[in-house]
Order: sequence, then C-alpha cells, then structure tokens
Amino acid sequence: MNASDRVEKAFVEVARPVIALGRDYSDGHIVAPHHHRRDQLLYGATGVVLVATAQGAWVMPPERGMWIPAGIEHDVRIMGTVRMRSLYIEPGVIKPMSGHCQVLGITPLMRSLLAEAVTIPAEYEEQGRDGALMALIQHEVPLLPVLPLSLPLPAGRALARLCRAFLLEPTPHTTIEDWSAAIGVSRRTFTRMFRRETGLSFVAWRQQACVMAALPRLAAGHSVTAVAIDLGYDNPAAFTSMFKRILGTPPAAYIERQA
Repeated sequence: MNASDRVEKAFVEVARPVIALGRDYSDGHIVAPHHHRRDQLLYGATGVVLVATAQGAWVMPPERGMWIPAGIEHDVRIMGTVRMRSLYIEPGVIKPMSGHCQVLGITPLMRSLLAEAVTIPAEYEEQGRDGALMALIQHEVPLLPVLPLSLPLPAGRALARLCRAFLLEPTPHTTIEDWSAAIGVSRRTFTRMFRRETGLSFVAWRQQACVMAALPRLAAGHSVTAVAIDLGYDNPAAFTSMFKRILGTPPAAYIERQA
C-alpha cells in the first residue's frame, strides 16, 4: 500500500456516515484488486474508468458515476487523466441501493454536491452546514439513473481469462469456434457454458464488449468511422447499427446526449 492509499484508508475511517475524497489519476494507472468496508460512489469529471469484478465489468464515461457496494473486490483501470471524486458511505445509510455494481447518471445537482463535498473536512460538523450538505447527498444518490454499461463475466477461470483479454482487444470477427478450441470443448458445449455463466449468447456478449470498448474512444473525440475501423468493423454503418441496437441510439447521438 502506497502513501496515498494509506492516507485514503485512514480518511475514510473517520466516524461520519458519508466521507468525500478527491484524487487524480494519470492515463494507464491500474488499481490492483481491493475492496472497501464502506459503499463507494465513484465519479470522474474527466477520463474513462473501467471497473472489473469476478462477476462483470463496467465502463464509466466522463461525468458519470459508479456504485460499488461494500465488500466487493474490484480492480480499476484508468483511461485518460481522471479527476476522481469519491463518496465513502457507511453500509445501510443509503437505501434502497443495489447490492451489485452499477454505472449511474450524475445529475447537475449531484455534480455540484460532489464538487463541494470534497472540500469539506473529514470530521465535519454533522449539525451544521457541512452535515446538511452530506445529508442532501444521501437523499440524492438513490435518485440517480442506472445506465446500461455493464458486462457479465463468467465464473470459470479459462472462460473468464478469454473474456478479460477480449475486453482489452475487442473485435467483431472472433468466433465461437476460436474460443471453444481455445478451451478445448465442442461448439455446442461452449455455447451452453457461455450462456449459463453470463446469461448472454456469445454474439450478444461480444457486441456489448465492443460497445464498451468504443465508449471511451468516442468520449475522447474519436470519429465514429475511426472507432469502427479500429474495432475491426468492415464499415461504420455495421458498427452504428450494432451500437444502436444495444444502446437505443446511434453513437454520435449517444455521445451528444451524454455531453
């Protein structure tokens, strides 16, 4: 544990129901698997964050949030410079909230509350103005909309290894035959195994993985054509059609709506 991590751990153990902490990360930074005693709400004003657990992966674009329940082991990958703002919340203080990781939309009000919260001392006066602000945060967090930016990961080690590698270098041309051969099972056995462990068909999972890989690049300003080609699509129209089928809107419109 480095010095920053030790400071953060001591900070969040202060006897307050909600603690806010700001921290900046550089492009490519990786936070090794860990867990928190408290629930956590991550928010990145800039950059993209990829969070992975044994159960799945979530991509958090700029100006979005990530709910990570207490006790869930996760690792974090930073894409671009990320100005992270985090809330650490005593378990059970905010109800109802999911027991699973979720990507959340961040409202203008919550964005302002987070910006102010990280300036507040750890041992703030609960009956004063700072306590009132933290109490308002507790009311607002359950109202944040859930965004469909998650991808389940299988429990089996061999299959999970293939899925994690694919997330780093996705392509629409990977086939069931490629993956079934890689783990030494028949095509039929593979398709049944994959659906049982992820809840999705291989093709649907592959398409969602491509969308998750595309979002950080689109958010960084890359053109739809460039992203489609980088992912291995033969033409932008095929990529746009797949993107719209999954998220309900074309990539250009989605990014404009999220801005």
